[in-house]
Amino acid sequence: MAHDDGAPRRYPAHWEADVVLRDGVPAHLRPIAPSDADALQAFHVGQSERSVYLRFFAPMERLSPADLERFTHVDHRDRVALVVVAPGEGTVERIIAVGRFDRVGTSSAEVAFTVADAHQRRGLGSILLEHLAAAGRELGIAEFTAEVLPQNGAMLAVFREAGFEVRQAYDDGLVAVRIDLDPSARSRDVMADREHRAEARSMQSLWDADSVLVVGPGSQVPGLDAARAHAVLVAQLAQAAPSPRVAALGVHVPEELSGHPRLVVAPTIDDVPGPVQLAAVALPAAEVLAVVPSLARLGVRAVVVLSTGFAEDGPEGLALQRELLRTAHSAGIRVIGPGSFGIARPGGGLNLSLAARVPDPGGVGLFCQSAAVAVRLVDDAVARGIGTSQVLSSGNRADVSGNDVMQSWADDPGTRVAALSLESIGNPRKFVRVARRLARLKPVVVTTAGRSGQVVPPGHAVRVTAAPRRTLEEMLRQSGVLRVESTAQLLDVAQLFAHQPVPAGRRVGVVASSHSLAALVAENAAAAGLVLAREAVVLPEDAPRGEVRRTFAEACAWPDVDALVVAHVSTVGPGDPSGVAGELALAAARSKHTVVAYVHGLLGVRAELTALDPTGAPRTVPAFRTPTDAVGALGHAARYRAWLEQDEGEWARPAGTDPARAVRLVDSVLSSSPEGRALTAEETAELLGAVGLEVAESAPPDGVACVVRSGEDRLFGPVVSFGLAGDASELLGDLAQGIAPLTTADVAHLVRSVRAAPRLFGYRGRPAVDVTSLEDLVARVAVLSDALPELAALELEVTVGESGAVVVGARARVSDTERRDRPVRTLPT
Repeated sequence: MAHDDGAPRRYPAHWEADVVLRDGVPAHLRPIAPSDADALQAFHVGQSERSVYLRFFAPMERLSPADLERFTHVDHRDRVALVVVAPGEGTVERIIAVGRFDRVGTSSAEVAFTVADAHQRRGLGSILLEHLAAAGRELGIAEFTAEVLPQNGAMLAVFREAGFEVRQAYDDGLVAVRIDLDPSARSRDVMADREHRAEARSMQSLWDADSVLVVGPGSQVPGLDAARAHAVLVAQLAQAAPSPRVAALGVHVPEELSGHPRLVVAPTIDDVPGPVQLAAVALPAAEVLAVVPSLARLGVRAVVVLSTGFAEDGPEGLALQRELLRTAHSAGIRVIGPGSFGIARPGGGLNLSLAARVPDPGGVGLFCQSAAVAVRLVDDAVARGIGTSQVLSSGNRADVSGNDVMQSWADDPGTRVAALSLESIGNPRKFVRVARRLARLKPVVVTTAGRSGQVVPPGHAVRVTAAPRRTLEEMLRQSGVLRVESTAQLLDVAQLFAHQPVPAGRRVGVVASSHSLAALVAENAAAAGLVLAREAVVLPEDAPRGEVRRTFAEACAWPDVDALVVAHVSTVGPGDPSGVAGELALAAARSKHTVVAYVHGLLGVRAELTALDPTGAPRTVPAFRTPTDAVGALGHAARYRAWLEQDEGEWARPAGTDPARAVRLVDSVLSSSPEGRALTAEETAELLGAVGLEVAESAPPDGVACVVRSGEDRLFGPVVSFGLAGDASELLGDLAQGIAPLTTADVAHLVRSVRAAPRLFGYRGRPAVDVTSLEDLVARVAVLSDALPELAALELEVTVGESGAVVVGARARVSDTERRDRPVRTLPT
């Protein structure tokens, strides 16, 4: 909306956010309201004299009525204020931090914030600055200014460490600070680092819990909730020591478990010995909400909600789920569920899940959503012998999601590979940010519900997307994620990464027990993008053990291969008289190659295929159900290696871009046309000029005609697409997509990934065109798209010649009907 029409903006509800503080505890941030006057006065009175002086440059025992009026009555345009609140007495909220800015020019505003003395060093200042900056950019503000006392080192540090471009000068005893709000590579990285640390810490308090509480509906109440509570209690008490102590409330305790040394049975919530870090709750939906305040008093930091009856049951259930989340977050509690199958950390003695048996300890982090999927995934992992570091089912993923567990796995040395089964993705932009970071550290393997990932299970809060199906594939590619087609393939790839090194390249060698089997492996290898580096070796199934040993020793030392595929079938029944499994395990344990196997009768991680490497550590050759599965998993591993080795680029931010200028233009248009409209030619030219682009007035040069588009999708946000003009893109759909913001590597891939791209690089004797200028143009469109959620559609007709790229036609439409996920730290609400 415009800032010059004099009317106050409606309350910006989309600025409200639940955030995770530096200590991993959630809190609520929102715009200030006139009703906050008493809370603001209490906040001010509770501050030390020094804190008040640093904020107002003078003693001030109380805020005057005029000050309270001015501070709490804002227009959310020229005067903006945000508060972070915590529970107070009864239903009253306490303000623990407040930040504000006042516009002092067309594109500049003065910023200030203060944090309650008792809540210093929790990261509140940086969160306020981050959210104020996002609100400012939305309003067309390009720069914050501030005057700070030299002794206010904490506030100066918040400015200096935020990653924005900051300029400081001393003036009349004060430090004058100017902050450029244009997101830089460093400011994005700083935000991502802080988000990662806080969310990983909030998850760590869950995994490290040394005291848990299981809450059921009562030992005399039959039904599914009682069965869930009983199953979780039995599963947790079955864990070997050391494991958390357990309190049970309203749960049937079998006679054989009464008197268990780690169990306390409490008749009421007030009898539960505290503190308790983690709770599992199986109650009727309305009762779950009622128990949260009692959990908070016990010190609970996370609650696993096994119960159903929330958002999956319709609008009333959705409202109840949102109220659960609001109540839990305001009490500093993270929520896993509702409808969760539970969580487990096999190596830490934690199993608050409905699984009768969880996998052994190992290197696979396993995440899924619905309990129904969790049953099959956990059972299959157990059957294969795949060890897991952590297992989490998020159910409706109302709060804790795959993003949270990926943040945790990045810091967990016990997790070698991240395996996620996703039925929906609620915040794709954050997923890209988090997964890209994790994939640089360890492989991330994902399967989605359906090819498009556009399935919306009941209970999942997902906006409907109009983006092409391949947008999800491009999003995962940008993230460095390996997408597989099923949970079986998910476990195939996970077991490879957990037990074998990432292959150095795509070259493979093959040892098979027959020529036909060797041919099948070779064909599958080519289909998986692998290269057969040498002729396959046939090792007959009845070969003497000595020949088996020599063959595997030689194959595992071949210098011209990066990986070895072994396929062996016994046609005379079960058994392994030639010792194929054992000899392969011994040879592979001493090899630098990645080794996979199809050995008839073996699947997963088996003792027969395990041997000690030269350091004395066990190393297993993973076994697959078919040769095709083995080669397919190896193909994914080779693609991961290629992604790791490619230039990851830097955030694409060409010189001469002024997104704030574009925001002001669009705000001006929407102030007179709030329903949105197409921009005029003059307005479109001004919009493009904000990012250094112009529409040619003269005849276009000779070259290749291209089309560059961007559009605001309800789910994915700003989607940028590229294609060559004509039938290739219009009829055959030869378009490439990317989700802004883009890196320079993303832009290069976008331009090169269309099937008609050879025309850009000199095709059939034609001269190559100026791809560098084309990439610069695409990057500028991405900057514009990233800055403007209101840019509903933009289409540029571009001609790329031998020395430049020219915009020869442009159309744009703006709308203020949708709000994307904002690029700030926030939890689901």
